[in-house]
Amino acid sequence: METVTSPHLTIRRSSDRGHRNHGWLDTRHSFSFGDYYEPQHMGYRSLRVINDDRISPGKGFGMHPHSSMEIFTYIIAGRLEHKDSMGHGRVIKAGEFQYMSAGSGVMHSEFNPSKREEVHLLQIWITPKDQGGDPRYADMDANARKKRNALTLLASGDGREDSCLIRQDAEIYFGQLDQRNSLPQLPDGSFRSHYLHLVHGRVFIGGQTLRSGDAVMIEGKTPAVTAKQDAEFLFFNL
Repeated sequence: METVTSPHLTIRRSSDRGHRNHGWLDTRHSFSFGDYYEPQHMGYRSLRVINDDRISPGKGFGMHPHSSMEIFTYIIAGRLEHKDSMGHGRVIKAGEFQYMSAGSGVMHSEFNPSKREEVHLLQIWITPKDQGGDPRYADMDANARKKRNALTLLASGDGREDSCLIRQDAEIYFGQLDQRNSLPQLPDGSFRSHYLHLVHGRVFIGGQTLRSGDAVMIEGKTPAVTAKQDAEFLFFNL
C-alpha cells in the first residue's frame, strides 16, 4: 500500500507496483496499464505510464501503432533496437534517452538485439497538451551530458539546455548523487506537481527513505534529497 508521508508527499513503493511476467518480458507498472488496473493509480497529472521492463535476449515489441502520446525510453542496462514508420532506426544503449512523439499516428518496434543479455529499461508516457501533429523522433547520449551530483535536463516544453522539445508543459531530469551528497531543493520552477522515480541506490527525502524502484509524488515545493547510497533517479515537473 502507498504511504502518505506528509500533506504533500506520497510514496509509491516498488513492491506495490503492478507486476506481470510474460516469460520474455518481466514488467512492473507504476500506473494502470494493459490488464493491470488500479483506479487509484491511473497516472499522475500528465504522467500516464512508467513501465519498468526487462526484455529477454532476441525478444521485444513488434511493429505497433501509437497516437497522441509523448513516449520516452531510458535504458538502464543493455541495448534496445528501435525502428519506426518515420524511417528512424537505431540501437540505444545503457544511459541513453529516446523520445518519440506519436502525434497523429506512428508505427514502431522495440527489440533487444543481444543474443545473451536482457535489456532493462523505463518506458515513460506523458499525455500531450494537444492531440495530433506530425510525429517526431529524437534521441541523445545522456551519458555525455550527465552532471555529477546534479540534475541534467533531458526533456522540456521549451527545449532549453539542448533538451528534447516535447508537446507538454513538463520537464524530465536525470539526477545523480554520490553517497552523502545532497540537493537542497529540486528545480521545481513554476510547477506545482512533481514525481521522482529512483532508478538505482537509496535516497532520503521528506523524512522517508526510497530504494531502487520506489517513487514519490510531491505537491508544492520540493524538499531536499540526500543520497544514502550512490543514486540515480528521474525527476519530473508536471
